[in-house]
Amino acid sequence: MNRTDRLNAILIQLQSKRVVKAQEIADRFGISVRTVYRDIRALEEAGIPIGAEAGIGYFLQENYHLPPVMFTNDEASALLFGEKLIEKMSDEKIKADFCSALYKVKAILKPSEKDYLEKLHDRIAVYNYHSMGERFSRLYLNEIQQALVHQQVLRIRYESKYAEEASWRVVEPIGLCNYSSRWHLFAWCRLRQDYRDFRLDRMADLQLTDETFKGKQHLSIGEYMAQNAIITSEVNISLLIPKNRAKHLDEARYWFGFLSEEEQGDWVRMQFSNNDLQGFALWILNTGSRARVEFPAELSAIITNHVDELVETYRDHQE
Repeated sequence: MNRTDRLNAILIQLQSKRVVKAQEIADRFGISVRTVYRDIRALEEAGIPIGAEAGIGYFLQENYHLPPVMFTNDEASALLFGEKLIEKMSDEKIKADFCSALYKVKAILKPSEKDYLEKLHDRIAVYNYHSMGERFSRLYLNEIQQALVHQQVLRIRYESKYAEEASWRVVEPIGLCNYSSRWHLFAWCRLRQDYRDFRLDRMADLQLTDETFKGKQHLSIGEYMAQNAIITSEVNISLLIPKNRAKHLDEARYWFGFLSEEEQGDWVRMQFSNNDLQGFALWILNTGSRARVEFPAELSAIITNHVDELVETYRDHQE
């Protein structure tokens, strides 16, 4: 990127936030902070009213407005990708808000850019089979975002995976995360007196309270994920599967942390990273893959217990 383009991009970045740190600009363009200082000075000499807060960052004076933003075809295409992802990875409220914002953006596109998007629209698709469930239409994403910004305490009625009934929890939210194609709320649970991972599609109800927890020191979202190994490439499950049964795992294996496979004679060794051994065990049983567990022993014990319960159930039914 030449300097002229970079100066224009910095000007747009300054309008994107109330205050922008010099380091943010440097990181975005891969330049030194000293170069940022020179670029800011060049913009000021061009008549752009840029203010500065010592030790905080730069900002545009409130009475200054940029001309309408122009988009390249690549930037317009990125907006379309965002639309497709939001459609399958969020709830109805976020979809409606994004759609409204996108109409405003499309309104200022050049005719050629609009035509470009029209031609692409029906040729790009995102599939997420989880999103077809009724719960995915109401994930409380807006309310949770508000609680994160204002550090508000939440009351949630949560259906944990193995509990028969939903229970009310009072939580202090620390972050939202989407992994394994589902949205998760990381929060301090007052009932458990510990941090917990709550799946949004298991929330039967959510209420914002007037109580805040400002001033309380919690883990950051990054620290929580690192501490709990939420997303990892470390193998913790290894299976041996008859080669003629491996096809039964098909594409579904990618939803369960599949990492690699290798042929071992008449067998295929598949390795995974998945901390939900209960859920993984049920999936393996449902696939009909006849998988043998190499490790961990705990997974083998869980599968054996499920099989014993099934045998007992059907034996009692026959009697």
